[in-house]
Amino acid sequence: MNVDRLLALYEQVADAPDAVPRLRRFVLDLAVRGKLVPQEAGDEPASELLKRIAAEKARLVKVGQIKKPKLLEPIEEPPFPIPPGWTWARLGTIAAYIQRGKSPKYAPTNGAPVISQKCVQWTGLDLAAAKRVTLDSLEKYEAIRFLRDGDLLWNSTGTGTIGRIIRLSDPPEKLVCDSHVTVVRCLEADPEYVRTWLRTDHVYGVIEYRAAGSTNQVELTAQMANNQPVPLPPLAEQRRIVAKVEELMALLDRLEAARTARETTRDRLTAASLARLTAPDADTADFAANARFALATLPALTTRSDQIKPLRQTILNLAVRGKLVEQDPTDEPASYELEKVVKLKADHNLRNPKKVATIADEEKWSLTPAGWCWTRWDQITNWITYGFTRPVEHVETGVPIVTGKNVNEGQIIFETASLTPTTLFDALNEKDKPQPGDILITKDGSIGRTAIVEDRHLPFCINQSVAVMWLRSCHFERRYLKLVLDSPQTQDALQQKTAGVAIKHISITDLGKMVFPLPPLAEQHRIVAKVDALMALCDRLEAALITADTARARLLEALLHEALESASSAGRVAAE
Repeated sequence: MNVDRLLALYEQVADAPDAVPRLRRFVLDLAVRGKLVPQEAGDEPASELLKRIAAEKARLVKVGQIKKPKLLEPIEEPPFPIPPGWTWARLGTIAAYIQRGKSPKYAPTNGAPVISQKCVQWTGLDLAAAKRVTLDSLEKYEAIRFLRDGDLLWNSTGTGTIGRIIRLSDPPEKLVCDSHVTVVRCLEADPEYVRTWLRTDHVYGVIEYRAAGSTNQVELTAQMANNQPVPLPPLAEQRRIVAKVEELMALLDRLEAARTARETTRDRLTAASLARLTAPDADTADFAANARFALATLPALTTRSDQIKPLRQTILNLAVRGKLVEQDPTDEPASYELEKVVKLKADHNLRNPKKVATIADEEKWSLTPAGWCWTRWDQITNWITYGFTRPVEHVETGVPIVTGKNVNEGQIIFETASLTPTTLFDALNEKDKPQPGDILITKDGSIGRTAIVEDRHLPFCINQSVAVMWLRSCHFERRYLKLVLDSPQTQDALQQKTAGVAIKHISITDLGKMVFPLPPLAEQHRIVAKVDALMALCDRLEAALITADTARARLLEALLHEALESASSAGRVAAE
């Protein structure tokens, strides 16, 4: 594998979702299989290297610098074939020292740095994250525990952190590790080559699965580290492999940076295009031109499935500002419809009506078309409340309890809901039992998720994490009202109400006071129909992009498999 071949391969798979990370793993895999650089007949076989390592170990034991190593079992079933001149060896065989650090006595202020897992990052050693060990306790450390140039530091505990590994270069004096980091000190073998092996999918890719833990935490034990098989090339080839890996990884870094820059530019262009559509001061002519531009550039700017969410948000933004469908001058103005709702509320007398404050111009977040009006949620709802606060009994058969986690993606998810006895449900307050046409909105934790209650949902009850809007006197299109709640304007307002709060929570009082634009009833229906059609297009576009990503990922794997087979064939021909 050389630069030209890697570039040719990248050009074929550049649009795959994880092309560069996958190519990095492929380069490492080729390296440790002996397929990255050619073998040279004049290289000293790895078996001779093992003899020298054994002799040096014996000398170090004799002079008391290391302990006598335990005998390790031979590798009976190698993980994969390796070239002539290579050999399989256990990590404990080629290392003079494999040992976890020890738990230090930390210093509150001054002291020497001690390396923890946070310090061991793929980008290198981060001593800024190091705690300090007292100088007194440092004097009690054995000399072998102080880190040396070329030592490998291997994170040894914790999901997501275990397996990260770096090679230490020119460390400060008396630097040590804590008990969550294993030190691997190689003898004769190139430590960077050993690190290359330990970060391949053969080791790092399965380390969490293989790690043994005395508690729920995954842990790399000393036995596991010592017994780790290593495909060992001749020393000269190890150095050639390391140089080639560094060259190709540098190339992949540049390709990744270029791709990131391209996608950042694409995202900015997409955001700018959509921002033109949602500009509050755009007149009709400007809006039409901006819409044509957005539609014309959509195929080029929308190439990833994650780019569909902003498009959906733009649709909702336009919908609640009267820019998605044409206005019909024959529609009865929304203010007339609103008066009917207010009168019906008074006639029903379900709750004592709240005094609704007049809406000031500065509260209105958009210009609205003729026939529209502004209102507050308190004005159109009979009641905004929330479910029960006390604990209730849970049973295997009963009535569903809907909590915030059961309201998502516009749906009420009963499959994961707990159940309460029917007798307890019957005794609940009516406010805890939503009815068809009511709108649910999550008010605690993940706030602002909504769903419309339908006949098919009944019976169920809600707890305090879910607010319910009673709309018993309201004949407005429920799906339009849900669009308003889902719109970026409302969602942003909800987030602003909870800014700086650790646990997100919506006040139903604040919710009731929020303002929103109300179109004529007939236009509400047209808006909902248009949004449904556009969201269906978004669904199809998103599905197509996901399918394309899947196809690219499969193509990537197929091309890598073909490249691996080609490398294997070339190796066999060279050997013959």
